[in-house]
Amino acid sequence: MSIEFREVSGFPRGTIFRLLSDAYSFDDRVSQCWSSDWEDFDNFFYDNLQIADKYGFITTLNGKAIGMVSWDPRNMPEYAEVGHNCIITEYKGRGFGKMQLQEAVNRIMQCEVRKIIVTTNVGLFPAQRMYESVGFKKDLRRKNDGTADFVGDNIDYVIIAEEYAGRQSV
Repeated sequence: MSIEFREVSGFPRGTIFRLLSDAYSFDDRVSQCWSSDWEDFDNFFYDNLQIADKYGFITTLNGKAIGMVSWDPRNMPEYAEVGHNCIITEYKGRGFGKMQLQEAVNRIMQCEVRKIIVTTNVGLFPAQRMYESVGFKKDLRRKNDGTADFVGDNIDYVIIAEEYAGRQSV
């Protein structure tokens, strides 16, 4: 088994859209709400590969793209926010999401941020467990007033850099 975290520029346009579409295929409402956003995001990254390769990557298993993660650096060094983070259906539940997220956190921490933020929903229990297993702590629960309110309230998780560094040295 060979896991690699590769630059987005090494994959054709549409790869991110396909990964996100597959990863969230468990509920057609998700695709209906966010499909156009995923397509816009895919286009943005492929139109700006220097940004894509610096603030995201694609996870491969034996050369096959199985997931991706990205983060928003615009508020660094105060904080970075994890954006899209997914593993395709066939590979969920095998620890690849945790490996991918851990790699993203390690890369973000190299930028000397004070904290990393990620948001999920109350109904996405596997995502919650994964974030907590990497060191994120629940910070805030807020009402989801968006069009995707069917997934429940939003939960913000945070890693404080100082605390995380201490955890890693133990």
